[in-house]
Amino acid sequence: MRYDELKQDLIEYSNKIGIDKIGFTTGDPFLLLKERLIAQQEKGYASGFEHADIDERVFPELSMDNVQSIISIAVAYPTKLRDAPKNVPGARRGMFSRSSWGNDYHVALKARAQKLVSFLHERVPEAASLTMVDTGALADRAVAERAGVGWSAKNTFIITEEFGSFVFLGNVLTSIPFEPDEPLEDLCGECTKCLDACPTGALVEPGVLNTQACLSYQTQTKDFMPDEYREKTGHFLYGWDTCQVVCPYNKGINYDHHVDMLPDPETVKPLLLPILTMSNKEFKEKFGYLAGAWRGKKPIQRNAILALAHFREKSALPTLKTLLHEDTRPVIRGTAAWAIGKIGQLVTEENALLEAKKREKDIEVIAEIDKGLNMLRAK
Repeated sequence: MRYDELKQDLIEYSNKIGIDKIGFTTGDPFLLLKERLIAQQEKGYASGFEHADIDERVFPELSMDNVQSIISIAVAYPTKLRDAPKNVPGARRGMFSRSSWGNDYHVALKARAQKLVSFLHERVPEAASLTMVDTGALADRAVAERAGVGWSAKNTFIITEEFGSFVFLGNVLTSIPFEPDEPLEDLCGECTKCLDACPTGALVEPGVLNTQACLSYQTQTKDFMPDEYREKTGHFLYGWDTCQVVCPYNKGINYDHHVDMLPDPETVKPLLLPILTMSNKEFKEKFGYLAGAWRGKKPIQRNAILALAHFREKSALPTLKTLLHEDTRPVIRGTAAWAIGKIGQLVTEENALLEAKKREKDIEVIAEIDKGLNMLRAK
C-alpha cells in the first residue's frame, strides 16, 4: 500500500473519531530537547513528575524498536463553564483548571489513539505501533511541535492555529515511514502577556518554565505548600491556566464539541466545605473521573483549606478546628492551623490553637500552629 494514501486516510479517519488535529514526524531523536531537559534539571526547574530517564525522552527508539514515524494527535477542550454555580459567602466554591474538566483526558485520548492504531493495522497488519498519552517517555509537546500540530509558545504550551493552546496531546509511534509534516512558524512575536501574567514569575524567560514555582505544580504537591504560594492559588483546587487564558490566540474560543470533554459545573466548581470531610470513597465517586484526581484526596483537601482561608470564610472555622484536633495527617492539621489564623480572631480561636500545640508532636505542624497564632495576635 502507498503510504502517502494511507496517511491521507488516517487524517480523514482521525476527524471522524474525535481527533481535531493530526501531524506526522520522523522517529529521529529530539536532540535540541535534550539540551533543554539537562538545563532544566541543573537549574532545579524540573517538577519530579517527568519521566526520569532523559535519553528515553529524547530517543524514540528506546521506547519502540524500528520506530520510523510518530503521529501527534490533538483534541480541543472547553474553556467556558456554562451554568456555573455562584460562589457566595457561606457557600464558597473551589475550581479545577480547564485541563481537568470532563473525563480524564488520558483515558479519552488513549481511546482515540487506539482507534487510530486499529485503523492502521487493518491496512498494514505487520506494522508495529505504540500509543502514548502524557504518561509515556516522549515529550508530547516536542513531538507536536516537530509534527506541525502547533508551535511551542512562550508559555511552553503548543498553540494550534485552529484551537489555540487548549488542546490535549497524544502520540502514536509506528514502524511505517510516513512523509513528515513541516513544523509551523512561531507566531508569538513580541507578545509577552503570558510572562507578564504569571503570578510567581515561574515563566523565567520565553519558553522556559521553573516548574517548582508554577502554581499548577504547587496545587499537585502532597506536602505543606510553601508560604509564598498559599494565597496566590486563590480558589484553585487543581492546576492553573492564567498563562493560557491571557494568550491572544485563545481569546474568545470555546470548543465544546466533544461530549466526553464537557464539564459538570458542580464537580469542577465544587463547594469547598464538604471536601474537607470527604471519605476516600466519596472523593472517588465525585472526582475520580477527573484528571485532577490523579494525586489523590489529600492535595485537594489541603487546597480546599487554603481556598477557604483565601475567602476568609468564617463558617469553615468549626470544621477546621476539628481537622486540627482530629485529622491523622500532619499536612491537613498544619494547614488547618494556618487557615484558622487567617480567618479567625484572637479572642475566639487562640485557645484552640494553644490546646492543639500542647498535644502536637509533629514539628512542622507546631510551626504552622505558631504561624496561626502570630496571625491572630497581629490583628
